[in-house]
Amino acid sequence: MDHVKGLKCVLCGAEYSTDDILYVCPKHGSEGIVDVIYDYDLIGRRLTKEKLVACRDYSIWRYIDLLPLADSSLIPPLQVGWTPLYKADRLAERIGLSHVWIKDDGRNPTASFKDRASAVGVAKARELGREIITAASTGNAASSLAGLAASVGIETYIFVPETAPQAKIAQLLVFGAHVIMVRGTYDQAFDLCLQASEEYGWYSRNTAYNPYLSEGKKTAALEVCEQLGWQAPDKIFVSVGDGCIIGGLWKGLKDLQALGFIDRLPQLIGVQAEGSAVLAEAWERSSEEIKPIVPDTLADSISVGIPRDRIKALRAVRETEGEYVTVSDEEILDAMLVLARSAAVFAEPAGATGYAGLAKMAREGRIDPSERVVVLVTGNGLKDVKSAIQATGAPHLIEPSMDDLKRLMETQL
Repeated sequence: MDHVKGLKCVLCGAEYSTDDILYVCPKHGSEGIVDVIYDYDLIGRRLTKEKLVACRDYSIWRYIDLLPLADSSLIPPLQVGWTPLYKADRLAERIGLSHVWIKDDGRNPTASFKDRASAVGVAKARELGREIITAASTGNAASSLAGLAASVGIETYIFVPETAPQAKIAQLLVFGAHVIMVRGTYDQAFDLCLQASEEYGWYSRNTAYNPYLSEGKKTAALEVCEQLGWQAPDKIFVSVGDGCIIGGLWKGLKDLQALGFIDRLPQLIGVQAEGSAVLAEAWERSSEEIKPIVPDTLADSISVGIPRDRIKALRAVRETEGEYVTVSDEEILDAMLVLARSAAVFAEPAGATGYAGLAKMAREGRIDPSERVVVLVTGNGLKDVKSAIQATGAPHLIEPSMDDLKRLMETQL
């Protein structure tokens, strides 16, 4: 990996070679999140816009020169990334804007954004010769890891809270993961997973703790800018739980700016559920210290009381002059309906949360109607059909007769 200079602690700035540490800065324990440092001069000689135009690999691996891997033969075979970016004119008109795009990452192999991170994590595990990978998740990261690992025959041990949606548990089981359901919160499952990783020597895919996952997540930002002809949008809206996605987007945008592919950074707008708004609260206080909570939201994928990638998540917003927005569960359910009926994108609650934040800011008149806005949808609605039905209401049930149909048409339809 001659294009990777090393790893840098986000807390103290200490730098390490990739051989020195596997996960975190030893000065801070599990809190010592590190970031991958690249040689942009070398990458700039290898990766050009012209090279990308000629590239026919429509996946995250088209950006292999910007990913921390030494052996491209070890990447999983599933097509991850290069998800569609839809121009959503009806949606934009609905909220009084002119330019809105929806990035639908529910189109990834296991139907969520987390495939981007898992693909890099699995490739890295193979590069290191690891045969077992573990992760803690509310569902999407877990099912993503299980699917990507199954594609190359790696064994997985997955820790999930007992509240994880059944559809996500079904994915885990069908992909052959060893599923360990914890009577507790996601944060408790996360801590137990870290202990198990240390005890048994399993490779950890845990969010933020493993520095290479953020590199997979940054590919969404690379795609957005390329799909927009290297004209960066004004704002990118994304739901936030642990903070690793928004931190990854920030990293990708900084990579592009360092390479001269874009001339400015979009504002990153992090959207949190009101019942899980730890980062929004810290942002309001202009602090990087969080006040842990027991989260309470139907958006399980962002139901986090102790965000593990909080430093990068807060800096991503502050350094792009963005902001954090909070939305209610009712606004999230409404966003699911609007996305589906105005843009034909079926999102799970966390996947729709980014749009809920956009709609709220638009209602409050806090967005210039001419701004170019991208909303990242992080997961497909089939991940949580219970919430989808809660948003829509149950279907009509009648007897198989024209009389019953007529009564229904006259009274309810």
